[in-house]
Amino acid sequence: MGVIGYGLGVIGASFGIGLAAYGVANSMARQPEVQGRLFTVFILASAFVEALALIGFVVTLVSH
Repeated sequence: MGVIGYGLGVIGASFGIGLAAYGVANSMARQPEVQGRLFTVFILASAFVEALALIGFVVTLVSH
């Protein structure tokens, strides 16, 4: 049962990273001069989302 929960968590994380990448791509298309700042924010956001997915993996292993 924990594996199903982790799978749903990974789907959520990938959806979040995809939305962030979509937003960054749109923003860079509108204002190319802020590319450096947007890329930094995107990397930080995707790292935080991925950390949450890894925490879900650890919780799944511990609870199993």
